Amino acid sequence: MQEKALKVLEFTKVKEQLLEHAASSLGRKRIIDLVPSTDFEEVVKLQAETDEAATVFRVKGNVPLSGVHDISAHIKRSVIGGVLSSHELVQIASTIHASRQMKRFIVDFADERTEIPILSEQAGRIIPLTNLEQAIKQAIDEGGEVLDSASDLLRSLRHQLRSNESRVREKLESMIRSSNASKMLSDAIVTIRNDRFVIPVKQEYRGHYGGIIHDQSASGQTLFIEPQVIVQLNNQLQDIRVKEQLEIDRILSELSAETAEHESELKVIVEVLANLDFIFAKARYGKRIKASMPIMNNEGRIALFKARHPLIPIDEVVANDIMLGQDFTTIVITGPNTGGKTVTLKTLGLCTLMAQAGLQVPAYDGSELAVFDAVYADIGDEQSIEQSLSTFSSHMVNIVEILNRVDFNSLVLFDELGAGTDPQEGAALAISILDEVHKRGARVIATTHYPELKAYGYNREGVLNASVEFNVETLSPTYKLLLGVPGRSNAFEISKRLGLNEHVIQAARSHVSEDTNQIDKMIASLEESKRLAEKEQEEARDYLKSAEKLHQDLQNQLMEFYEKKDSMIEKAAEKAGEIVEEAKSEADKVIRDLRKMRTEKHAEIKEHELIDAKRRLEGAAPEIPKSAALANKKVKKHTFIPGDEVKVLTFDQKGMLVEKVSANEWQVQIGILKMKVKEKDLEYMSTPKQVETKPMAIVKGRDSIVKMELDLRGERYEDALLKVEKYIDDALLSSYPRVSIIHGKGTGVLRQGVQEYLKNHRQVKKIRFGEAGEGGSGVTIVEFK
Repeated sequence: MQEKALKVLEFTKVKEQLLEHAASSLGRKRIIDLVPSTDFEEVVKLQAETDEAATVFRVKGNVPLSGVHDISAHIKRSVIGGVLSSHELVQIASTIHASRQMKRFIVDFADERTEIPILSEQAGRIIPLTNLEQAIKQAIDEGGEVLDSASDLLRSLRHQLRSNESRVREKLESMIRSSNASKMLSDAIVTIRNDRFVIPVKQEYRGHYGGIIHDQSASGQTLFIEPQVIVQLNNQLQDIRVKEQLEIDRILSELSAETAEHESELKVIVEVLANLDFIFAKARYGKRIKASMPIMNNEGRIALFKARHPLIPIDEVVANDIMLGQDFTTIVITGPNTGGKTVTLKTLGLCTLMAQAGLQVPAYDGSELAVFDAVYADIGDEQSIEQSLSTFSSHMVNIVEILNRVDFNSLVLFDELGAGTDPQEGAALAISILDEVHKRGARVIATTHYPELKAYGYNREGVLNASVEFNVETLSPTYKLLLGVPGRSNAFEISKRLGLNEHVIQAARSHVSEDTNQIDKMIASLEESKRLAEKEQEEARDYLKSAEKLHQDLQNQLMEFYEKKDSMIEKAAEKAGEIVEEAKSEADKVIRDLRKMRTEKHAEIKEHELIDAKRRLEGAAPEIPKSAALANKKVKKHTFIPGDEVKVLTFDQKGMLVEKVSANEWQVQIGILKMKVKEKDLEYMSTPKQVETKPMAIVKGRDSIVKMELDLRGERYEDALLKVEKYIDDALLSSYPRVSIIHGKGTGVLRQGVQEYLKNHRQVKKIRFGEAGEGGSGVTIVEFK
């Protein structure tokens, strides 16, 4: 892509705005190096990845990209044997943690919501280096301080250090609290010079305490003396400090060596995080400028709807429709220098560059842009004092360079073509240049104020006239692009509005040919007609949207009405049925009591009378009407087998058939509950496919059943911990009181890692190895709070 076009069209300013949305130096570096691509397949992929990131933002609002650092130099130095500082190691641990968070975020989003294949592929490349991260965090705190827990020797040395420092301070404080101290000391404080404890002694009492002088005040009246009685203690302190530093250096050296062992994985993490930061920065920027993903093509076709210049504030910029490359390949925007023409050129050029760089463009959905091999722009005042070139000469130098390179897959933007010289010669040159570029098949937009070019669009196939609207009432341009309408001079109308005498204006009109006057009137009429047509089209579009919305609302309300109607009928019938059942139960009880009375007291109550009364009671039970939806469900017949996924209609819950317990009853598992359900209250959903695989932890949807155990045998250490983390969350959501994690015996590394994670989990109450019948030490049983 031509560097001059990037500068003239202000693509660098777009990158400056984009830089504000990068979360790390990795993303900022990618943005600084960003240039538009000329490869169609690559541009399509760049747009797709930006759209995926925009989808994530719409759903989540943000992404976990904090704590990312450019650790490339740290990795390189560790590989060649260098010892990394504590702060550098903290940055490595922070970056590893950020990569784990980012991987989990993208995997969870892809599982629960929308397909994001490009982001998922990037996240899949990350290998979680949990061991290295934990090793660094256990040895160094976030501030870069090596912790006492980094090693047993360091803990012991620091304990000695604190104990000796306490003894030194006690001795010195006893000195400064003595009766003569206030006379001999400048101040009753203990201070440090050259890493040794000292007291401030007045010059005249320097011999009283003996010892070593380490410093003096600016006036020379105070000496900072290490008394003789603590010289030996200070020496011991120094010796411990040296040993402490040696131990710290050893710890840092070990961590640096461990970092070097994971060089390849760390490089991948850096690369992926740089890619993700860059992709999400593009999406953030698109959200800020209210952009959308353009449809890309490699056929030179452009269709921008309500396109805005991205560098002009949204509340100030005028949106325009720009069409090119379908019915016409050249647009000539004519008319006086009233503003708006150059902005139109820059809007098209900059949107094209942004799209080819993978950025979304500030235009409506459905906009279309082409991928060009080159974008050429001759815009602005090119006068060069250093080269002794006039404006015209500078423009011609640029145009000659363009004509030497332009081909059918180029976008060319000419601003004020032919300006800066004699009008007749300038117009003739402009027509000739346009002919040449048009003949080569390039896409061209040119602006000019020469009236001779108004006829150019009518005499050339594939060329369209256009203009920028000017409001004579307010004496200002509206910046509205009018395709198909050539520009006209507004000099007479402007002069009249500004108060020039009518007879002067009429005299001026007499000097203009009748043909020119007729053309101006025709153009004015075209402008008015186009304005009215656009207004009516906008009103028709609004009416159509309102009608569609009203139609949709009515449909929704009608559906809601029928659903509520069926539901209310069902509820009422169910309630009535319950009442009748209660009555029948009560009647049975009464009949039993009557029989008992007859038996015991020989009451004259005949059996056939009792049977007849009961039949009448049963006949009083109403027939419960079912809704159409439920009726349709009942029609479907299926022979149930254990393992079928079913819907329990009485609870409106999904479950799985365990076994048949009677002729018309099944045992169904719903979550962690098992219950007996009548076959008539079951609706068949599906039969799970039988796959010959060993059980393993699977990330499932919210309606899926979470197993009571997680099998990690054969898993990589880092991936296993990720699965444990996800599985524990799912088990807690399913309200399981306890679960089993199968890690096997093996070397014990996986078992230790799993148990370390579980010990630190806030919801875990207790963990233990399995009993003999549960798998022994190859299984960890987890009980939740």
